[in-house]
Amino acid sequence: MKTLENKRVIVLGGSSGLGLATAQAAAADGAEVIIVSSNQQRIDQALATLPENSKGFAVSLDREENIKSFFSSIGNFDHLVYTAGENISMSMVDDTDIEKGKDFFTIRFWGAFAAIKYGKQYINEGGSINLMSGNFGQRPAAGYSLGATICGAMDAFTKAMAVELAPIRVNNIAAGIIDTNLWGNMNDSDREAFFKHLENTLLLKRVGKPEDIAQAFVYLMKQTYTTGQSLIIDGGAVLV
Repeated sequence: MKTLENKRVIVLGGSSGLGLATAQAAAADGAEVIIVSSNQQRIDQALATLPENSKGFAVSLDREENIKSFFSSIGNFDHLVYTAGENISMSMVDDTDIEKGKDFFTIRFWGAFAAIKYGKQYINEGGSINLMSGNFGQRPAAGYSLGATICGAMDAFTKAMAVELAPIRVNNIAAGIIDTNLWGNMNDSDREAFFKHLENTLLLKRVGKPEDIAQAFVYLMKQTYTTGQSLIIDGGAVLV
């Protein structure tokens, strides 16, 4: 049974990676999906993998007025998923450019903040908001100061929004290392060695796939008695 039948799902950051996998999973469960990205070419490529009733919009999520305009034109919907973010970069505190570090929050945090600010009034009864962070907030490592900080901020923001927007459900996926293009900043040999290390050390002996996160997002859309939670999907990384 397709339990998202006749539901409208908006995925901000939905043209690739975790967002596209989530859009595909929601569509497979019967939802009408709308994907949003700043890149029209990627949107077109993503739409080719989605049902004909899917839609895509090119919106730069680094500007509040763009997000406001998008939601004012889109109409009512049921579930919001926010997965937008730039490539991951890591550095020790001494090597971190603080001004560039501030930019790290523009799309990942403030974009999500604006999406909730301008999208919440269009969510149908029984709908949900689903955000994205990572397990760095629970288990940071050296060089992950920015990553751990943004993850912790998203975890706290999720709880705050669950209280403020109730009865709209607001939850968050705290993902581990997932094999997506977000790791494109690493050269091929370094990335291969990193993933091999994870395969040897993670409890589940594999690196996560976008489909693992997509399944979790679909679960949170359908789980009607959960709010304010950060669901850790990381292959057991926080335990080792």
